[in-house]
Formats: sequence, C-alpha cells, structure tokens
Amino acid sequence: MLITILLGLIGGPELAVIIIALLLLFGGKKIPELMRGLGQGVKAFKDGQFEEPTKEQHSADKSGNN
Repeated sequence: MLITILLGLIGGPELAVIIIALLLLFGGKKIPELMRGLGQGVKAFKDGQFEEPTKEQHSADKSGNN
C-alpha cells in the first residue's frame, strides 16, 4: 500500500531528475552492476523466506529461549 502511494507521488519529471542524478553519481557502467546486486539480494531474500529451517537454526532457536 505504501509503495503505491509513493509511486503516485513520483511523476515523469521527478523520475528523470532521479535517473540523471544516479548517472552523475555512479556513471553508466556502475549502474547495471548495482541493479544486478540488488536483484540477487532480493532473490536470496525471497528464497530464504520459503526454505525450511536447518538443524543449526533449530538448535540456535532452542538455546536462545532459555
């Protein structure tokens, strides 16, 4: 819900200014690397949500609840 509200506040001119600022700060070669890293991080987070806890995680949870 918050994302849809924020996307409604960012229009074309604002988005253009953000893109130009990113290009000036990071350069054209660095931006694809940053986006690739961000995508890998999101994928790892999503994969971690659906994994079953491992044996080490179970023992850590039990020892933390003393």
